Amino acid sequence: MVNAQPNRRWAAVFVASILMMLASVIAAPAQTFKTLLSFELATDGAAPAGTLLQGTDGKLYGTTAGSEGSGTYNSGTVFKITSSGQLSTLHIFCSQTNCADGTDPVAGVVQAADGNFYGTTNSGGTRDDGTIFKITATGTLTTLHNLSQQAGYISSATLVQASNGSFYGTTYYGGANDMGTVFSISPSGAFKTLYTFGTQSQDGGYPQASLVRANDGSFYGTASGYLGPGTVFKITPNGALTTLYRFCSQPGCVDGSVPGPLILANDGNFYGTTKFGGNISDEGTVFKITPAGTLTTLYSFCSQPFCTDGASATEGVIQATDGNLYGTASFGGVNGEGTLFRITLAGKLTTLYNFCSRSGCTDGAVPFGLIQATDGNLYGSTFNGGLDDSCSLGLGCGTIFSLSLGLSPFVETGPSFGKVGAAVKILGNDLTGATSVTFNGTAASFTVRSATFIKTTVPAGATTGPVLVVTPSGTLTSNANFQVLP
Repeated sequence: MVNAQPNRRWAAVFVASILMMLASVIAAPAQTFKTLLSFELATDGAAPAGTLLQGTDGKLYGTTAGSEGSGTYNSGTVFKITSSGQLSTLHIFCSQTNCADGTDPVAGVVQAADGNFYGTTNSGGTRDDGTIFKITATGTLTTLHNLSQQAGYISSATLVQASNGSFYGTTYYGGANDMGTVFSISPSGAFKTLYTFGTQSQDGGYPQASLVRANDGSFYGTASGYLGPGTVFKITPNGALTTLYRFCSQPGCVDGSVPGPLILANDGNFYGTTKFGGNISDEGTVFKITPAGTLTTLYSFCSQPFCTDGASATEGVIQATDGNLYGTASFGGVNGEGTLFRITLAGKLTTLYNFCSRSGCTDGAVPFGLIQATDGNLYGSTFNGGLDDSCSLGLGCGTIFSLSLGLSPFVETGPSFGKVGAAVKILGNDLTGATSVTFNGTAASFTVRSATFIKTTVPAGATTGPVLVVTPSGTLTSNANFQVLP
């Protein structure tokens, strides 16, 4: 006779974990989840895959990658959306002959100092290897560069603009060893391959994630490896690459495998996630790594029965204004369709939302990266789910969502670094009537361009520290210190 006691004990543990999770969500103060938009393939596009960006007009900008089949919107789009969910399509890819404008933009866009947006496509262009493009806020698109197998192709990483004005990014394939590259491109389209992976035996190869600029002027990033394990690397603007850490260096890959993008947190360390590995069920990790390359695993996913804490966090984390890290797991959770979580710098994880909690997954499924907008709320997208089930074998065309946790509004500078006299954009909400802008206590001259945008310059005597904006409704502090460059 089979002993049923272990099964009953496992079931009891599972039920208890679910009840604890639900209790923590219900008890969370001022927590409100909203589905802002459900994509419809015939009119909006489908499968938003890139991280959203807040523009100087206060709207959120992003891309859809498209869906299977044929149709006007199946090759991807660039869109903008208000915080209330009103969507405008700026560009439909493959609208030019032979898809010369590109197709399948899986990365998000970045707004540059000139006010335009820049991004990449995975395919299309004159060689069908992808493109790098510029697009205005009104939707005029210009192809700056056609990617190639020789110099690098298939770019799924959001571009990063440096202090010299150029953008830096990665390609998954291409280069001399067909293992991907790091490149730079000027706003006018001057392209340069800075590094070809496979040049060193331990550099990992096949980078998919965006780079992050550090205070030393170098860029830090991850190479996912071909099916793993991947690396963390540092690269100078001139292309000198140093491998800081190689994943799966610990027995059983408890340190993780196939890393996603990094962030630079306010403690001076980098944080990120891995898709696989960990000390539980090979479902990924959250990690911390110092600029010198010392890695600490903070959390292993699937630590809870049936992976109710989530699995496969591919898009990294963000640091919100409360100092905690927030992110999404693409799978796992109570419904198996992903979670939204909070994790402290010490590694304590709390599940904030389980996707597919509504009938038909109308709230979304398979979530992607998050941002915190200057209203204090979190915004993100899901690759599947939503009201339109005509995509991905009936799994839905994706959604845009928000999560309010009661975090206070703030201001954000763009860029977050600069020399004295450099132009700086300040993004925020309700900025009309602002009476003061200071850089770590040093007053700056400024012009209020709109309720969401202030234009200023780094004042003489400024030092590295927070930017404060005094408005009629109160004082707003920047979400990160502004670094004054020598």
